[in-house]
Amino acid sequence: MPYFSQDYIDFFIELAANNHKDWFDVHRKRYEASVKQPFSAFTQALIDRLATQNKPFEGLLAKDCIFRINRDIRFSTDKTPYKLMGSAVVAPEGKKSTAINGIYYELTPEHVRVYGGVYEIDKVNLAQLRSGIATHLERFESLLNAPDFKAFYGEIHGEKNKVLPAEWKSIAQKQPLLYNKQFYFYATFPVDLLLTDDLMETLVHAYEVGKPMESFFNQFIHRN
Repeated sequence: MPYFSQDYIDFFIELAANNHKDWFDVHRKRYEASVKQPFSAFTQALIDRLATQNKPFEGLLAKDCIFRINRDIRFSTDKTPYKLMGSAVVAPEGKKSTAINGIYYELTPEHVRVYGGVYEIDKVNLAQLRSGIATHLERFESLLNAPDFKAFYGEIHGEKNKVLPAEWKSIAQKQPLLYNKQFYFYATFPVDLLLTDDLMETLVHAYEVGKPMESFFNQFIHRN
């Protein structure tokens, strides 16, 4: 049976029009029943499913992977207190993981979206990653053009630098992704996927398709 009901979607649609504490407090029990509990159950089931083939996921708990619905409004001009989606990162150490070996997903009232790859990276690791890609360009491009990756994720996204160190400029003419400061990929699906048994299989497939690229990235990135 599906983990989510139509009320998961309806809750966020109504929250968008009533994004304040008074409304949320009145609907807190509904949030617990229709959003928080099913999202936690689904996330734990996904973790357990991935752990059967991937030892680093063993013992991982949903609570360590799921992001709070409360927004951090300290430095934002948008002072609405709640996010309009459920989100989690299933990686070896959950939200604290520095390894690039997992998936981040958002279940919103508009769509299901799943991400992989490199979103945040410091300057030292970025230099090492670029060097690794430049040195193993043929392997990188074979992963980039792999039929499963192209069909599911399409391409790699990310902000770019305007200038590169001289040693990479000639290679970047062949592969412009060397200019990237981020190397992430994502796929988007209709919100109706939430209400089907296919949701689990879709996210498991997302992890499996992205894993070769993430393993490639991991070779070059130092993790504490």
